[in-house]
Amino acid sequence: MTTDAAGAVRIEHDLLGDHAVSADAYYGVHTARAMENFPISGVPISTHPDLIVALAAVKQAAAESNRELGLLDPPIADAIIAACSEIRSGSLHEQFVVDQIQGGAGTSTNMNANEVIANRALELLGYRRGDYHVLHPLEHVNLGQSTNDVYPTAVKVALGIAARGLSDALRALAAECADKAVEFGDMLKLGRTQLQDAVPMTLGQEFGAFAVTIGEDADRMDEAISLIAEINLGGTAIGTGLNAHPSYAAQACERLRQLTGLPLTTAGDLVEATSDVGSFVQLSGVTKRAAVKLSKICNDLRLLSSGPRAGFGEIVLPAVQAGSSIMPGKVNPVIPEVVNQVAFEVIGNDLTVTLAAEAGQLQLNAFEPIIARALLSSLTHLRAAVHVLGERCIRGITAREDRMRAAVYGSASIATALNPVLGYEATTALVAEAVATGASIPDLVRRSALLDDTTLDTALHPDNLCRPHDSARRDVSGNARRRRDQDTAALPADTA
Repeated sequence: MTTDAAGAVRIEHDLLGDHAVSADAYYGVHTARAMENFPISGVPISTHPDLIVALAAVKQAAAESNRELGLLDPPIADAIIAACSEIRSGSLHEQFVVDQIQGGAGTSTNMNANEVIANRALELLGYRRGDYHVLHPLEHVNLGQSTNDVYPTAVKVALGIAARGLSDALRALAAECADKAVEFGDMLKLGRTQLQDAVPMTLGQEFGAFAVTIGEDADRMDEAISLIAEINLGGTAIGTGLNAHPSYAAQACERLRQLTGLPLTTAGDLVEATSDVGSFVQLSGVTKRAAVKLSKICNDLRLLSSGPRAGFGEIVLPAVQAGSSIMPGKVNPVIPEVVNQVAFEVIGNDLTVTLAAEAGQLQLNAFEPIIARALLSSLTHLRAAVHVLGERCIRGITAREDRMRAAVYGSASIATALNPVLGYEATTALVAEAVATGASIPDLVRRSALLDDTTLDTALHPDNLCRPHDSARRDVSGNARRRRDQDTAALPADTA
């Protein structure tokens, strides 16, 4: 043991020679060199706990399999397994220090895991860190493995965990929107196309559509999870299985499946599986799809709540913080805004994944570290954004029902409902007059005696406007009937 300006160190050795490592570090020489070589993002792999847990699970599955195959002495294997179990429970994550962006196809990440596990296992056996003659990071922890099967397998496990979290968050958000669809079920409002008045709908229908589209993305996410469940563990360097026991691949996969609860399977062709990163591209695309649709919904929320007086002002988003350092009383739609920004990040990350996947050569894609970083960031950030959107925005939205109803009956677009009884040409003339004079459609119809009151009221009945084919609901829903009476009463002699 020697001492330098930074304190106590131990000297470790690799093929490049001796290197000092902090005496209290669980990582070793390979990790120390990686820290020197890749000071890129300043963000260590421990930023993604799912990845550290996945690495420990892979190493534990390997140790358990090698012990059962008679390749690891039980005391050595048991110490490795115990160290892995501690890491999976959250211990020593701060020792996973290599940068997320690194050369070497993930070798630095694999070596970081091997060294931390080995040194903790040595402690459990009563030895000092660095006593590799007893238990070695490569000879024992990495037995029968290569970075090229360990790293992508760990990444897939981590992505499976993270994607499940996003899927669950999406379903919870869909449920929040569905609750709002019920709450706003009979509230009449204008639909809009191309930011212009279209035909009437209910606010419940609008939020119901949000619920359905978000639920669809959760379904697509589950499908993508099934695709990343195919792993190449046991293929070692290029998929041929060199240096691994013939039974190791199947046994290690079964052990890993038990440890993670994921439906993992061994790829039918390990050579193909080692070079192919198509499942990452698929998962990234599905994540982007969800982000794009969530961003569109957030755009809608910002529009619908705009104003509140000079904009649409149809809904009120929960006030979660003051909106301005100069304008008193201003409140901004900050929750939808943050979701928009996460969506922008996810879209950019998808391009990164695409380029990295395309850039692989021959039997290995060397750019999986940036794929892992991009995908883990997308999944974890989007999951957090979805949670915040549901908890701090959707749940607390209220509606300005009178404003919405007045806009419906004051809009010339309501004339569309009169097409079947007046015809397109007559209705077009009616709309032109309404736009020119500012008069309402119902008032113009009454003045011109184009329709009797009963026919007009039936044509502009809220149920006929929004649910023309849902006569059963119109007939049996007391709530709809009461609201219909209110809306019909809202058709005065002059609604201009």
